[in-house]
Amino acid sequence: MAIITEEPEQQEKPQPQHQKQEEKCQPKQKQNQNPSSISTKPQHNTNPLTFWFYFTLSVSIITLFFVSSSSLFSNPDPRSWFLGLRNSLRHHYSSGRVIKVQTGTNQSPIEVFTFQNGAISTENVLIVHGVGLSSFSFRGMISSLGFRGVRVMAVDLPGNGFSDRSTMENKESSNRAFERLWDVFELIKEKGVFWAFDQIVETGQIPYEEIVKARDLVKKRVRVIELGSEELGRVLGQVIETFNLAPVHLVLHDSALLMSANWVAENVDLVKSVTLIDTGSRPALPLLAFNLPLIREVLLGSSFLYERFIRLCCMNKIGGFDVEAHRVLLKGRDGCRAVVGMGKNLNYSFDIGEWGTLNGIKVMPMQVLWSSGWSKLWSEEGSRVADALPQAKFVKHSGGRWPQEDTADELAESIAQFVSSLPKSVRQTKEEPIPEHIQKMFDEAKSGDHHHGHSSHDHHHGGHDHGHAAGYMDAYGLGNAWGH
Repeated sequence: MAIITEEPEQQEKPQPQHQKQEEKCQPKQKQNQNPSSISTKPQHNTNPLTFWFYFTLSVSIITLFFVSSSSLFSNPDPRSWFLGLRNSLRHHYSSGRVIKVQTGTNQSPIEVFTFQNGAISTENVLIVHGVGLSSFSFRGMISSLGFRGVRVMAVDLPGNGFSDRSTMENKESSNRAFERLWDVFELIKEKGVFWAFDQIVETGQIPYEEIVKARDLVKKRVRVIELGSEELGRVLGQVIETFNLAPVHLVLHDSALLMSANWVAENVDLVKSVTLIDTGSRPALPLLAFNLPLIREVLLGSSFLYERFIRLCCMNKIGGFDVEAHRVLLKGRDGCRAVVGMGKNLNYSFDIGEWGTLNGIKVMPMQVLWSSGWSKLWSEEGSRVADALPQAKFVKHSGGRWPQEDTADELAESIAQFVSSLPKSVRQTKEEPIPEHIQKMFDEAKSGDHHHGHSSHDHHHGGHDHGHAAGYMDAYGLGNAWGH
C-alpha cells in the first residue's frame, strides 16, 4: 500500500524591511499570470517627418501637373506667340490681309484674317471653313484654284486661325453681396489697408460715396469669342462688301453650312452659287474631346496623339496636312475654348431638305462634293443630302471628311469646272467716295483755272481727280494693287 506523503511547505524567509517597501511600491501582477505566455511585441516609433515628407512631395507633384497643364491654354503675349510659330504659318500670315469687322451693334471691332489668290476676275470664290479649321488648311485648294484662273478668298472666322480669339467688353458691377464685398476688397487693395481708417479719422464718417463711385465704374474683362450664326452672317457680309466680291460663289465646308444657312437664305442676291463639301449634320471634329480637360490636354500636348486623332475622325491620310501647325493654331490664344464655344452655337436641328425648298435657294446653282471612301455611314449621309437637294450637282471625291489637304487638286478642279459652267457674273464697280477736304481742293482748283479756258480746265481736273482717288484707295489697301 502506497503511502502518500506531503512535503511541508517551505517557510518563507523573512525579507528585509526595505525590500518589503519596494514591493509595495511596485504594481501587483496577477497571480495566475504565466511568465512564459507574455510576448514582447516590437514597438514601431512613427516619425512625423516621414509623413510630412511624403505629403509635401505629393502636393508638389499634383501642383506641378496642374501648372504644366494650364500652361497649354495660357494666353501669352500675341507677339511672342506669333514669333514662336512655324515658318509655314508665318509665311501664310504675311501673305494675307487683316480687316476689321463688327460682329454686334454694341461691340468693339475685331480683326479678321483673309487670304486670297488669283487675278482679279468676274468670278469670285469665298471659302468658309468649318469648326476647328482655318484658311491655312485650304492653302492647297486656294493655290490650285488661283492657277486655274479663279479669284479665290478664304477667311479665318473670329476665334479661329489668325483672327481675334477674344474681345474686351464692359462689365458692370452687380448688386450681389459677394460682388459688393469683392469691390470693396479691390478698392482697399488699390488704396491701401489703412485708407478707410484714415478717411474716417479725417472726415469723421465712412467713405461710402467713394466706395459706391468705385463700384459704379465700368470695368473691362476679356471674353472669348464664341461665334454664332448671326455673328457669322455679319462677318461674311462685311468681307464680301470690303473686297467687292458680290455676286460670290460660296464654298462651305463641314459645319459651315450649319452656321451660314440662314444668312445665305436672306442674302440670295449676294450669292451666285453654293458648293457644299462634306457638310453633315455634325462637325467632323469631335468637340466633346476638347471639352474634357484631361483628354484635351493630352491631345493638344502631343503631336503624335493629335495626328492619330485626326486620322481617326477627319481624314484617311495626312498627305499635305501640317498636323503640328494645325495643333498650334488650335491650342494657342484661347483657340480651343473658342472652337468649343462655336460648336455649342451650331444649329443641330437644321433641316437641309427644308432649307433647299426656300425661295431663292431652290433656284440657286448648287454642287455637293462628298467623300466616297470614308465610311458606309458617311456615304449614306451623302445620299440623304443628295435626295434633299435634287437640284444640286452631286460629285464624289476620294478624300476624307477633311479632303482639302489630301485631295486639294481634285476639289479645285471640280469647283473650277462648276463655276465656269455658269453664266458670267455682271459686277458693278463702286467708286470710293471722295473725302470732303479733297473735294474742297478740287473746287478751289476749278475756280482758279477758269481764266485758262474751259477745255484746259476740264482736262486738268480730270487728271487731278484720277490721281487723288487712286492714292486714297491704295492708302487704305482697297486698290487693285493689293498682293496675294
